[in-house]
Amino acid sequence: MSENTKNDDLWKDKLDPEVYKITREKGTEIPFSGKYYNHKEAGKYMCSNCGKELFSSNNKFDSGSGWPSFDAPTDEASVELRQDDTFGMKRTEVLCNECGAHLGHVFDDGPKETTGKRFCVNSLSLDFKKENKQNN
Repeated sequence: MSENTKNDDLWKDKLDPEVYKITREKGTEIPFSGKYYNHKEAGKYMCSNCGKELFSSNNKFDSGSGWPSFDAPTDEASVELRQDDTFGMKRTEVLCNECGAHLGHVFDDGPKETTGKRFCVNSLSLDFKKENKQNN
């Protein structure tokens, strides 16, 4: 994690309370409630806390889980993976490697024809930057 990691009071001042709950307190959105779970536009998904590019629409797929799902991050170095044993489950937590924001979890039940991974991400942990299509 970079030195951009802020203390808790600064995040509370900067973030919407719902975004804070998900990204700083490791919350989870209700399935099928997030703005990006069924989002189909081409572009990049950025960390809602610090703006770091995390995922591309090219790696997004419909997992049926109710959360935005990706088979890989844009760059492996943009995310940090940590073991998460909360609630008696063994999972792998996904965090923004720039600011430490909780994004969601990664599972091994993604598309077999690509990575086999499913990065299951909360919409509130993401912002979207639409791809600019220019004619050359």
